[in-house]
Amino acid sequence: MTELSKLISDLVAIDSVNPDLVSGGVGEAGMAQYIADWGRAQQLEVAVQATVPGRPNVILRAPGGGGGKALMLNAHTDTVGVAGMDAPFSPVIRAGRLYGRGAYDMKSGLAACMLALLAARDMGLRGDVLLSAVADEEYGSIGTEVLLADWARWPADAVLIAEPTALDISIAHRGFVWLEIETQGVAAHGSLPEQGVDAIAKMGTVLVELAALDRQLRAEPTHELLGSGSLHASLIKGGEEISMYPAFCKLLVERRTIPGESDAHVLAQAQSILDDCAASDSQFQAQVQATFSRPPYAIDAAHPLVQSLQHVATAHLGRQPALIGSSWWMDSALFAEAGVPTVVLGPAGAGAHAREEWVNLESAAHCQAIYTQLAAVFCA
Repeated sequence: MTELSKLISDLVAIDSVNPDLVSGGVGEAGMAQYIADWGRAQQLEVAVQATVPGRPNVILRAPGGGGGKALMLNAHTDTVGVAGMDAPFSPVIRAGRLYGRGAYDMKSGLAACMLALLAARDMGLRGDVLLSAVADEEYGSIGTEVLLADWARWPADAVLIAEPTALDISIAHRGFVWLEIETQGVAAHGSLPEQGVDAIAKMGTVLVELAALDRQLRAEPTHELLGSGSLHASLIKGGEEISMYPAFCKLLVERRTIPGESDAHVLAQAQSILDDCAASDSQFQAQVQATFSRPPYAIDAAHPLVQSLQHVATAHLGRQPALIGSSWWMDSALFAEAGVPTVVLGPAGAGAHAREEWVNLESAAHCQAIYTQLAAVFCA
């Protein structure tokens, strides 16, 4: 077993299920303790940063000699749940794949970052190389928010996130806005239709218009890598009992966004639908509000950080990695929103959030080498 596969195995064996996703999840404390102990044993600078109780970040630093740029490698320490998995915390290696919860998303990337930091320690670089192992990326990104709130303590000129990308370079991903729409009716006994207004039926009109907006968005893609935004109805509830006209209906909607689409733009689109419904139905009453959002992310393909990573990866892999967009959200958007240039490159595998999860170990080794060489170039 290689040093890298042993380290990935050790990390996968630690239960770090996010308690905000799964009731009773143990959280990231065990991972944080392991990473901090490993860093101290390797004579790296170690800081444990409190977020919410029992779920700390860990920041490791290989200090440079001074005068160079600082690079931060980043990975999250939490995982999703393990329902239906067989022995999720007992890593197994078969045919070059390592299986277990978090192997792909993203403890293999984390392990590659750790070993790249270890290599950087002995390079005599001018700039610092850091690793931020953050909590809660799978739910609320508390870890990265706390890290950025205290950024002056661990300043970096650029960030590389080790989320899995099959060794391509992700330079864009979608954001999202969560909307809550409520229609109002008039409660009445089911035998008195002249007195009641059905809030659930009124929501039906809204649902039809939302579906039409989704079709329109996807028919008119505007982003080279991400295509278009989208939306879907997620949860709905309403009414009180079967023999009553429902006085309310509440719908939760997720709107996925692309660069250039703001929260205000999304909210205005939804409000326009409600306004049109009200214009054609005097009994229609409804409100919409945005309850939570995360921004989309993009970095220019010509940015020096992207070009440096592509050059380093090409030299190592013998092929030029593609510049891709990712459909899911990542902490990269928070770093970018804070003004820190950020790129994403990680290993190949499958099963993120699925019952069988695995990482290709050869690809993880490529990541370790690419991260190490990027640090050598960026922080020289």
